[in-house]
Amino acid sequence: MNTIELIRKKRDGESLNGNEIDFLISSYTKNKIPDYQFSAFLMAAFLKGMNKDETSALTKAMLYSGKVIDLKSIPGIKIDKHSTGGVGDKTSLILAPIAAAAGLNVPMISGRGLGHSGGTLDKLESIPGFKTDLNLTEYKKVIKKCGAVLIGQTKEIAPADKLIYSLRDVTATVESIPLITASIMSKKLAEGIDGLVLDVKTGSGAFMKNLKDAEALAQSLINTAKSFDKKVIALITDMNQPLGNYIGNWLEIYESIKVLQGEVKGDLLELSKTLSGAMIFLGGKASSIEEGKEISQELIDNGKAFKKFLEIVKLQGGNIKLMEHPETYPKSKVIEKVISKENGYLKSINNFEIGMAALELGAGRKTKEDKIDFKAGIIFNKKLGNFVKKGETIAELHTSSETKCKNVKANFYNFLEFSNHKTSQPELIKKIIY
Repeated sequence: MNTIELIRKKRDGESLNGNEIDFLISSYTKNKIPDYQFSAFLMAAFLKGMNKDETSALTKAMLYSGKVIDLKSIPGIKIDKHSTGGVGDKTSLILAPIAAAAGLNVPMISGRGLGHSGGTLDKLESIPGFKTDLNLTEYKKVIKKCGAVLIGQTKEIAPADKLIYSLRDVTATVESIPLITASIMSKKLAEGIDGLVLDVKTGSGAFMKNLKDAEALAQSLINTAKSFDKKVIALITDMNQPLGNYIGNWLEIYESIKVLQGEVKGDLLELSKTLSGAMIFLGGKASSIEEGKEISQELIDNGKAFKKFLEIVKLQGGNIKLMEHPETYPKSKVIEKVISKENGYLKSINNFEIGMAALELGAGRKTKEDKIDFKAGIIFNKKLGNFVKKGETIAELHTSSETKCKNVKANFYNFLEFSNHKTSQPELIKKIIY
């Protein structure tokens, strides 16, 4: 096969067959195609799109560029969840122990944060001692013992994805639904799962800003999962405001503990229960998502979900005492309040900018090499539609730097819009697609 001909074919809007896509991915992974040629292919695919069969073939080629984990030796159904990411999105930390406590196996391979969106691995690593770099033998051992494991992508899993993603990142080809689909699904299918629940975010703090794009991505992910005979459910959920109230690595662990202990209600609990309910339903432990939600609440109420969380943390080397007494975790050197300048209903939040503000305070990375301040972040006290009084605390900024705090505080009020008229809360779960 000829690389130039395949680039030209895609450039001209023609479809590539499975063998042609396999040749391109395999050759690029083996360093037989240079970056400049593969970049040309990515741009052609970005501009001309890829159909359902091409997307499935691309996923398959990326999946089999590495090892597909075999979990047949572990009895029971294996169900995972994937979120497209957002601000304060910590549901993995809550739903993995709930689903495991319900009798499912949850083999979760998670990512790091980059830009405004936080990453599950960074959150977990804010727990002293917690190991996210388990090898595949250790990965299987943990899931066998407690039913859930949370690690990062290993060298063996979908190596083509790592190479292609870093190239997409620097060639303006990230926001392509087929390329996003193949990236997500190649990693998820490599886990050895039977089913997958998808949380596709939409809104100002999501990568898919409008509902139409979120629905298109959800449908593409569903089509691809089904082409591999996997059970799948997608939820389109709101990201026009932070999920929960805490943004930042340790702060999100703290809030997740409080949810698992039954002390926190609201949108974070509701979404976590719906996602874990969908997982429990897909895994055959409930007859509907609604019943799965009820089981999730029971597991929080009877303490089994939090007990399972402690078990996961212990098996992955984390500090259990801190999980039992999270208030003893060291505090940020600088903690500043953002005070409301007016009376009014909170009408809108530029959630992307809130995520970027948390990053500026030290909770995220601008480059992959940046070191994260695990204590840094924002406690956002208000929700859209809430009435805020002048002089009331809207948010609390946590950081180790006076300068960073001053810079974020100076701009923070610009990310919010108030109204004299009552405004409504956005719908948390906009659509469920099977």
